[in-house]
Amino acid sequence: MRVFITGAAGFIGRATVEELIKHGHQVLGLARSDANAEAIIKAGGEPHRGDLKDLESLKRGAAASDGVIHLAFVHDFQDFGGSCATDRAAIEAMGEALAGTGKPLLISSGTLGLPKGELGTEDSKPVRDMPPFSDRALSSDLLYKLSKEKGIRGQVIRFPPTVHGVGDWGFVPILSNIFREQGTAIYVDDESARWPATHRSDAAVLIRLALEKGAAGVTYHPIAEEGVKIKDIVTVLGKRLQLPVTSVTPEQAMEKLGFFASIMTDNLTSSEKTRKELGWQPTGPGLLVDLEKNYVF
Repeated sequence: MRVFITGAAGFIGRATVEELIKHGHQVLGLARSDANAEAIIKAGGEPHRGDLKDLESLKRGAAASDGVIHLAFVHDFQDFGGSCATDRAAIEAMGEALAGTGKPLLISSGTLGLPKGELGTEDSKPVRDMPPFSDRALSSDLLYKLSKEKGIRGQVIRFPPTVHGVGDWGFVPILSNIFREQGTAIYVDDESARWPATHRSDAAVLIRLALEKGAAGVTYHPIAEEGVKIKDIVTVLGKRLQLPVTSVTPEQAMEKLGFFASIMTDNLTSSEKTRKELGWQPTGPGLLVDLEKNYVF
């Protein structure tokens, strides 16, 4: 297959490009800069110039491909609603280009928007009154609608809060930088709170399997570990950063961490259905081992 990927130069995107090429696919990767183009070429793909707000470029990339993997997202935490609106416009544009073809359109989402206090599954519905995460769920709504009405094979890939590995620039390094500024590694005083996690290489394999044989209108979870205690994650970060570890109240966490306090909540999530349907078996290192042995802070 010739596959158009947005976010192809990103952390998960580069691993996905390499995984697809290893299995005989060709990749056309969205590149918004020369640096992005070079990264895509290095991973084995072909760059396609444009960005998420250039809808005509997105349409051309989708139309020239046998399927689309949409991994890019504008991570503007000061205007998260605006970022989600940009995401929906991009999905609609690419969906329009694929309409009536039966070709796959995979989009990325997250598990943090699922209900708290229960095991999240592929069939769990996002909470609708939990900003900012409820805004992100509107992209999934749109994808399911396009899949049903426009004759495409739409799938939602719900990623955990941390897809980890060497070169990670997600929540773990962001929190590490905040901890450095604060002079202490912080977790909220609910010691039972957990994050699901997946190694980058395993996430890339799941994306390929979903592209090749995933069903229409379905959600998949690239979750290798259902729940790693946030306290344990923060303790490892404190050790690696040589900082004390401090428990704080939710109110203190908001004061010290701002937006990022909202992500340090219990998010136990399963991938049982994904594993059964796609035959996905993660093999990468666990999060705590990876943080201890492979991260450079």
